[in-house]
Amino acid sequence: MRILFMCTANSCRSILCEALFNHLAPQGFQALSSGSFPKGQVLPRSLHALEQAGIATGGLYSKGNDAFADNPPDIVITVCDKAAGEACPVFFGPALKAHWNLEDPSAISADEATVEAAFRATLAHIERRCKAFLDLPLHRLDREQLQHELDRIGTL
Repeated sequence: MRILFMCTANSCRSILCEALFNHLAPQGFQALSSGSFPKGQVLPRSLHALEQAGIATGGLYSKGNDAFADNPPDIVITVCDKAAGEACPVFFGPALKAHWNLEDPSAISADEATVEAAFRATLAHIERRCKAFLDLPLHRLDREQLQHELDRIGTL
């Protein structure tokens, strides 16, 4: 199962989701990330936060939605309010779509300790949601039930 985490810039929140989901997921699952208007680079602070949490960062890069035109995801999860309001590209076709809004830790202007705490809090939030998803009895859920569960997880 391929899950695409989507944000506007694909430099922070969607990247954190991709890396953390892949860190937790068993074989057969793959998280990806993209941006509707990719920044073109992952924020160094995002990579630092992942490394501090012991999560691999190799292969992470900022990319647009067109990167998946030939191999669309099964599920698309937007993680910022800006991306949630945009129409998902046609090539995502039958993919289930959900919104799991996350506050942007990179938007915080504060001292280093406060910024680091914001990134840790965001990673903890992502981890709760990813674990809730991975705990679902996916083999017993039909499409409508899975959609309901994805929406519910977005409120955690």
